[in-house]
Amino acid sequence: MSSYPATLATRIAPGKLRQVEDAIELSIRGKAEAVRMALVCLLARGHLLIEDVPGVGKTTLAQSLARTVDGSFHRLQFTSDMLPSDVLGVTVYNAHTEEFEFKPGPVFTNFLLADEINRTTPKTQSALLEAMNEQQVSVEGRTLTLPEPFMVIATQNPADHHGTYPLPESQLDRFLMRLRIGYPDAGSEREIIRQPEAHHGETTPCVLTRAELSELQCAVKQVQVDEAIVGYMLALIGRTRTHEGLALGVSPRGSQALYRAVQANAVVEGRGYALPDDVKVLAPKVLGHRVVPAARSSLALRREANAAATGERIVEEILAQLEVPL
Repeated sequence: MSSYPATLATRIAPGKLRQVEDAIELSIRGKAEAVRMALVCLLARGHLLIEDVPGVGKTTLAQSLARTVDGSFHRLQFTSDMLPSDVLGVTVYNAHTEEFEFKPGPVFTNFLLADEINRTTPKTQSALLEAMNEQQVSVEGRTLTLPEPFMVIATQNPADHHGTYPLPESQLDRFLMRLRIGYPDAGSEREIIRQPEAHHGETTPCVLTRAELSELQCAVKQVQVDEAIVGYMLALIGRTRTHEGLALGVSPRGSQALYRAVQANAVVEGRGYALPDDVKVLAPKVLGHRVVPAARSSLALRREANAAATGERIVEEILAQLEVPL
């Protein structure tokens, strides 16, 4: 694998991406792995679901990631009374021109922060499905293309179920990756409480232009993935479809997501080729929310705080049983 020729991934990307990581870590301390995984998701042109308890930095990570890129940004605080038009936009009558005009909604942006996405109704949640899958929306009989790049970063609290609407499997499948941030270690928390108060990533500087981001995303496609590693991924995905602990395995969309994420992780690591370790690191985060544990057949079990980790744990168990390609 070391014989692969040098590409942008090995020549330029490492230094530039290190600057991005450093910029985000100015706002969120002690969470280098979460920051790196969020960056992998961005380079893979995916959407990110950040799931954790309140106060650990979900919104800060989302806003900091968006602010590192010179692009437009909108934040939507999802509530139970929101309508699809609050996301997509609405057609209104202009008395001056005596014509109906379409007023674009917040979804027409480069980065959309869907804060507490599980607090809105399934009808409003589904307004994002076409946008996330096809980077376009259909409104009033017209199809409108969204700007490039386009990324949805959603947050939700898995421990609070009062007044929430759990995301259905079809919506979860649109997210390339699900992350948990967790509590900081003692040293990082000491830095957090001593640093000047700032609101959700306000201190994060812009590091990348949209043109530079597009170039890095194109570099992801150039990463070489050996057939043995492809076979490794397919063996893992195949096992999820026959595992006795899973009611639903990984879809072909999930296979594509893992492949792109593996390539993106190689770029972040400064390599022009993928390694089995890329699969091991990413598979639980990319596939864990795409499988349905058999125990989730009842609503009560589905809503347990630890139920979300079951899929990731099973994926890790399958990985431990597979032969790693040399």
